Amino acid sequence: MKLTINLSLPVHSNMLRMVFSVLFFCGFAASQQGAFAQSSLERRVDSVLALMTLEEKVGQMNQYTSSWDITGPMPKGSRDSLKYTQIRSGQVGSMLNVLSAKATREAQRMAVEESRLGIPLIFGYDVIHGFRTMFPIPLGEAASWDMEAIEKSSRVAASEAAAAGQHWTFAPMLDITRDARWGRMMESAGEDPYLGSLIATARVRGFQGDDLSAPNTIAACAKHFAAYGLAEGGRDYNTVSVGDALLHDAILPPFKAAADAGVATFMNAFNEINGIPATASNYLQRKLLKGDWDFPGFIVSDWGSVAELIPHGVAANEKEAARIAAIAGCDMDMEGYCYVPYLVQLVKEGAVEESMINDAVRRILRVKFMLGLFDDPYRYCDPVREQNELFSQANQDASREVARKSVVLLKNQGNILPLKKDQGTIAVIGPLAADKDIPIGSWRGNAVENSAVSLLEGIKAAVGKNVTVRHAQGVKLSTGPRSFLTEVHVNETDTTGFGEAVRIAKGADVVVMALGEDCWQSGEGRSRTEIDLPGLQTELLAAVRAVNPRVVLVLMNGRPLDLSAVEPQVQGLVEAWFLGSQSGNALADVLFGDYNPSGKLPVSFPRSVGQVPLYYNHKSTGRPTGGEIVFWSHYSDEKNDALFPFGYGLSYTTFSYSALKLSSETMRMNEPLKVSFTLTNTGKVTGTETAQLYTRDLVGSRTRPVIELKKFQKVTLKPGESRVITLELTSGDLAFFTREGLWQAEAGDFEVMIGPDSRNIAAKQGFKLVR
Repeated sequence: MKLTINLSLPVHSNMLRMVFSVLFFCGFAASQQGAFAQSSLERRVDSVLALMTLEEKVGQMNQYTSSWDITGPMPKGSRDSLKYTQIRSGQVGSMLNVLSAKATREAQRMAVEESRLGIPLIFGYDVIHGFRTMFPIPLGEAASWDMEAIEKSSRVAASEAAAAGQHWTFAPMLDITRDARWGRMMESAGEDPYLGSLIATARVRGFQGDDLSAPNTIAACAKHFAAYGLAEGGRDYNTVSVGDALLHDAILPPFKAAADAGVATFMNAFNEINGIPATASNYLQRKLLKGDWDFPGFIVSDWGSVAELIPHGVAANEKEAARIAAIAGCDMDMEGYCYVPYLVQLVKEGAVEESMINDAVRRILRVKFMLGLFDDPYRYCDPVREQNELFSQANQDASREVARKSVVLLKNQGNILPLKKDQGTIAVIGPLAADKDIPIGSWRGNAVENSAVSLLEGIKAAVGKNVTVRHAQGVKLSTGPRSFLTEVHVNETDTTGFGEAVRIAKGADVVVMALGEDCWQSGEGRSRTEIDLPGLQTELLAAVRAVNPRVVLVLMNGRPLDLSAVEPQVQGLVEAWFLGSQSGNALADVLFGDYNPSGKLPVSFPRSVGQVPLYYNHKSTGRPTGGEIVFWSHYSDEKNDALFPFGYGLSYTTFSYSALKLSSETMRMNEPLKVSFTLTNTGKVTGTETAQLYTRDLVGSRTRPVIELKKFQKVTLKPGESRVITLELTSGDLAFFTREGLWQAEAGDFEVMIGPDSRNIAAKQGFKLVR
């Protein structure tokens, strides 16, 4: 992140104005760039810190959610009135869930005009895959393997959120995850640390831009630090047990990439890791992040995770939880109600050093300065810009563009796709076909309910007058109310819609079925022990397939599903995830060939839930293969590999890989190795291929994965066109956490592999890394 600081004077506090006037006349005539700008920023931070009482410092470490109408009268009730009073007394540093330019302006007014020092609040919100205009869920966007598209998505989300008064998003989620039972997989970039690291950088750049003080950028937050995605059994909030190698090789790289990209904040995790809750981990927060990585921003707890140290069993009460978390390096308490009541007392008792409090507050103030809030605390509170920016046509166009890049074509038997849009009859069947809410996805920000373009709407808008489109729901997916806070109850008995679905399927030239999950079946707290199609959807598909075999299945889901009972029944299979506001239009673009699908899976799709956790970059084990005897690493009732592997995705054209060449058979530690090959479009239409390069370290001081993604390149080719692709490897690409506890590459023998995905390797060649 490029640091650009506006050194103009604050306008909201006489006391702070006097301090900054002194600083201004003492040396602000010099250049504002580089080291001077950084030192000027630090002087401003320190000047505010010097004015603060201990109580006001602790207040900056306190974050509350909005639970009343900020623009209305003073709330009644103990906690609401406490929040209101503490904002006015300078004991709140941040608020979340204060929405709209009007509401944030009023909350900010209370902080800057009624508190003693007038220190502005920072407003945070879960802007995960859009604010009002929704983009594909993060797992879906990861399937684009397109960093420009992902950065654009985050940039639009930031612009909308900032227009509504927000300064800070609790994204990106950087948890590497391998277990499809875990509901929050939908928020992740999947299972690979290299792809996840690139996406981390793209999202930070998208949210924060080049200048965090610009009114159309917001501070990003790398979460959840760390290992939340590897919860045992795929059960949310559960225990995590990982070794140092897995932690450093697979879990930490995306977080390091975000830190290197200048992410403003980190969030710690709910889970324990090797017996220590992440919120209480000195190693993660103080030694690694703030120490080894020299991270200058601040760390916020996850919702209530400071207080959750009590049920974790490492703190006896809130006071002890506050002490442990503060010492461990957690700078801000989100809705934990532990810091404000106890930290002042803990400092006075000598249980927590005031220097730790000063460090935390300095970090928080630094981000507020970088956001420009001391120069103009109301800079984000612009109702006119809010009205013009939210859900604009330009943002809708961007949503459609990113959505169609996120679609993955998994099967196209007999070239059933693309569909014709100038003749025939199309039956659009399924509980998700006409749904306008589920495509928005979980963690939907400030989206309007039922605001997405449905698949049925998209198909009808795409076809000509000579095409007849018929629709039947077939089966209801869920029963009862649906919400962010409640479990979804799946329909397992009502088949009354089967008859109509079968009737229209009989008379159709092709059937497009929209099946999958309710969007509230994935996300936080939505772990599942079974990951097949919920409810009666498999039975509906079988009934339709019995009368018309020309079935294209469009999947909407937030995790890999067990498709073993489904895949054999369909000729076409399209992974659509939850694509956001323009879902139906983007899907129609793909289904009718106006856009040639180019997405690739960022996660492995299992053949059975019994295989999970499942991931492509696994270890060999001592018994990787066997013959007639049973004593080798395998299942007795299923294959070991994925139904659809990491990196997999088809196109309406075909590609071939040939002429793999290395610039040398020997690679030195300080010299790059160039890997070149020829990619050819062997089909009949223009298409985009994501050419992938993998390596294998054959012998290491620790066991190494059988294959690891190291590079890739998206290439668009016309029919018959060939292009030589050259990718460069360095020793840094081959580094890992060695037996000696060092991050470095080891000399030895390696293989380099190229291909369209992690299983279908087109060619490989060996080389030797030497010192």
